[in-house]
Amino acid sequence: MEVCITSKEMVKPSSEDVYLRKPFSLSLLDQIFPPFYWPLMFFYTKPNGSHLDTVQTLAGLKKSLSKALNQYYPLSGRTIDNRSVGSYDKGVPYVEARVKGCLADCIAQTEQEWMSQLLPTQPFCSIPASTSPQLTIQINVFDCGGIAIVLCCSHKVIDATTASAFMKSWAAFNRGSDGEIPNPDMLDIGSHLFPPLESIPQNHLSSMERFLFREGWRTTRRFVFDDNAISALKFQAKSKHFEPTRTVALVAFLWKYAMLASRVASGRSKPSVLTQAVNLRSRLKPRLPQYTIGNLFGTAVSTYSSAERDIELDHLAYLVREAIEIINDQFSRLQSGDVVEFMTDQYNPLIEIAAQGEVDLFCCSSWLNTLDGKLVDFGWGEPTSLGVWRSETRYYSFSDTIFLKETGKGKGIEAVITLDAKTMDVLEHNVEFLVFASARLIRDEQGYCKESQRLRFPKKRPKVGVTFSCVIQRGDGRRMIVHIIDDEAGCPRTPPDQRDEGGGFTNGGTVVAGEGESWVGEKR
Repeated sequence: MEVCITSKEMVKPSSEDVYLRKPFSLSLLDQIFPPFYWPLMFFYTKPNGSHLDTVQTLAGLKKSLSKALNQYYPLSGRTIDNRSVGSYDKGVPYVEARVKGCLADCIAQTEQEWMSQLLPTQPFCSIPASTSPQLTIQINVFDCGGIAIVLCCSHKVIDATTASAFMKSWAAFNRGSDGEIPNPDMLDIGSHLFPPLESIPQNHLSSMERFLFREGWRTTRRFVFDDNAISALKFQAKSKHFEPTRTVALVAFLWKYAMLASRVASGRSKPSVLTQAVNLRSRLKPRLPQYTIGNLFGTAVSTYSSAERDIELDHLAYLVREAIEIINDQFSRLQSGDVVEFMTDQYNPLIEIAAQGEVDLFCCSSWLNTLDGKLVDFGWGEPTSLGVWRSETRYYSFSDTIFLKETGKGKGIEAVITLDAKTMDVLEHNVEFLVFASARLIRDEQGYCKESQRLRFPKKRPKVGVTFSCVIQRGDGRRMIVHIIDDEAGCPRTPPDQRDEGGGFTNGGTVVAGEGESWVGEKR
């Protein structure tokens, strides 16, 4: 994959009246959040039969971006003393690039590290707040005419809801529609709900940074859960007392296997903490508009400290749901005006956890009800795919993360997971995990599976007579754990008691990836 940068410039609001606006006040939630970039990627295929002119398309995107920045002017500015955003004439770094290859082929590639070349800057690393832009953008044009619009958003003022609202406005202006904000006075409502302090104690800021950023080599993988898998997880996660939602069941499942993988990789059991971002806008009464700028979300915190080998999924689901119920109660107190109590309830537990040292932290963010790609139509139709990506990092970066988003087809959910490299290696070879996490496979000319998008198959086969396990995905959608024995010829064979009724996944006892069947993974 080759990405060639063709231009770099700063795009500013088209109206000079914006430059005269007073500084945009940060909220207390913005003040305590450490600055770092997080990426948002929108992929658009060229419509069939269209004759889009690339030069005209790129010129239109810049023009409409300037109009959108008139509405979302703080995104064009810079942070001042961790209290406000000003200098709106600084603008947004804007990069254009050409990508050799077809967009559809690139998205389907097994190795996804190439995606880092589509990013305008390095995400998930601590950045200096005062000099860093709030937003950077890279427009990537593929040989096939497809386009990837990639944003890196500073979490100092831009959460996922803010980014989604901004993209809808930009897309509307590009289509020639009205992308204006209905009530601009609500843009800074966050600073009224959570008035900023003159200064935040440095020890508090340092504790938050230690909590969220860790040393180590991290790697990212994508896992897809279809509707059947999620329904099965809901059934396993329910108890006599409650039935979890699709999201709660899946989050509990991912937390469980990330926790188990960490235990195997580190050789010890550590307390495990799961945080979930909960949108504040939809929980307040009256609801806040989606276009309000800032980190208007709370953090639901779940903790699991047991060193027991067996981790019950229904118990984790209960902890996940309980944390959300607690934060809903905290929001109710916030409505009564007790901001200090709300902030104390939110962040003191995090600071206490950070002080403990050896703790596994998994930060989960669900975009299932936040990012609606259907409304981000620049005039070429809705995006083929949207998502987030983290490059492999070997230095100080944001903690382990789980992002959930819709697959775009059906009712499936895609999880983009970043973990310590050793932990990820354990997770992506866990047979029980792979029964639910389906694999996208690449086949050779004969239809045999060559590799999986997420799995690293062993380079050396097990020794003759050694039993190992694998997962077989049947043509009817069922996934089965089977045990394999290598015979003297080096062919993996299933013991007779492990075959299905008609030997459907075997050929004379030899496991193959035949018609309608595929290897999903294996584990010695």
